[in-house]
Amino acid sequence: MKIRAVRGMNDILPEEARSWHRVEASFRGVAELFGFGEVRTPIIEDTALFSKQIGETSDVVEKEMYSFRRHDNELTVRPEGTAGAARAYVEHAMWGKESVSRWYYIGAMFRGERPAKGRYRQFHQAGCELYGDAGPVADAEMIELCVRVLASLSITDIKVHLNSLGSGSAHDGEANVGTRARYKAALLDYLQPRSLELSEDSQRRLEKNPLRILDSKDPRDQAIAAGAPSILDVLSSEDSEHFDGVQRSLTALGIPFVVDPRLVRGLDYYTRTLFEIKAEGADLGSQSTVCGGGRYDNMVESLGGPKTPAIGFAMGLERLLIAHRAATTATNDTSFKPVVYIASLKPEAGDPAAGLDVALSLARELRDRGVRCDIDSRDAKLKAMLRRADASKARLCVIVGDEEIATNQLTVKDLANKAQEKLPRAEAAQWIAARLATPPGSSAEEAK
Repeated sequence: MKIRAVRGMNDILPEEARSWHRVEASFRGVAELFGFGEVRTPIIEDTALFSKQIGETSDVVEKEMYSFRRHDNELTVRPEGTAGAARAYVEHAMWGKESVSRWYYIGAMFRGERPAKGRYRQFHQAGCELYGDAGPVADAEMIELCVRVLASLSITDIKVHLNSLGSGSAHDGEANVGTRARYKAALLDYLQPRSLELSEDSQRRLEKNPLRILDSKDPRDQAIAAGAPSILDVLSSEDSEHFDGVQRSLTALGIPFVVDPRLVRGLDYYTRTLFEIKAEGADLGSQSTVCGGGRYDNMVESLGGPKTPAIGFAMGLERLLIAHRAATTATNDTSFKPVVYIASLKPEAGDPAAGLDVALSLARELRDRGVRCDIDSRDAKLKAMLRRADASKARLCVIVGDEEIATNQLTVKDLANKAQEKLPRAEAAQWIAARLATPPGSSAEEAK
């Protein structure tokens, strides 16, 4: 029986992981530049957290969550990061500790959707959450943060799509005269005469949450949604003022954007500002979105905290990696490869471990100086050892054989310049570290 990784859940091997490190480091650097600190929440949460906040009629809750029962608890492996962060914000009563909280996270998420390019069942997101600032400037700065992360990864062929969902809740009743309730009524007036043309899922969601239909991927629903009324036509004066403020702030920051009245993300908790950033030049399959987010001003209160404005976003790291590679020239990353390869030859006579003792002590001295090195202790002839050294992409190969042990010296071969030196054992680590401080073929190296 050959056991493979579960479909949609992929291994990340060391060479590829270096690319992940670069992307994660870029994200951390920009997030911390904006004053965000890292939060780490559990991968498993109470199922009710996601079903309540994401929305029971959403595809994520209805079809995609990995949920199970254990120890009399209904649990779910997290499908996104915002709900868990908000739960942590409430549980630790952060509003009493700081007036504004800025958090970021990086981690694995899980959704049982059909795998596609850059979209997997175990996927990774980096995101930010900001609690306590209701102003439009916070929204614009969050978008600027996203743009800066993308720019740091050479992803500059982008387009910011912007919309407002208005204030209120996705589940407001008719008694609520806010933006969301007015739009729900206008949307129902448009969709109900066309209900039989909708997909089965959208027919079921029509009365309970018609906004979900605008986010449907079914071609039948998309064709009908194209002619739906715009929520921007029914914004309250307060919501309209906020949306104007976001646009003005983005203009002041020099960030181009397009207002997209059809933009509706697949999570019910959003209010007011909603945005997505699309990487136009990346080969991301049917959808080019690399980042999305928006306001969720009702979530903290719904979880038992005080009324607290909040805004956040998430970036899919797999999709960022694809877009980053498309925007840059691919190069082989050798930053984790050994710089020094220590070839310990088996002595033909005497103590069979004598060469290994020398190799181990030299490796310790080199690593103390920050030099990456590998010891080859496999039994092989010198020619085979040198082939392995070349294959490792090391710059120097240190040979420890019978002659070196007998004379208390080491042979150092420069694999790039095809040069060779004999060094006293006691001076070898210092000499090697100094040699590596100069580029191959430089005048400083030749002077040595």
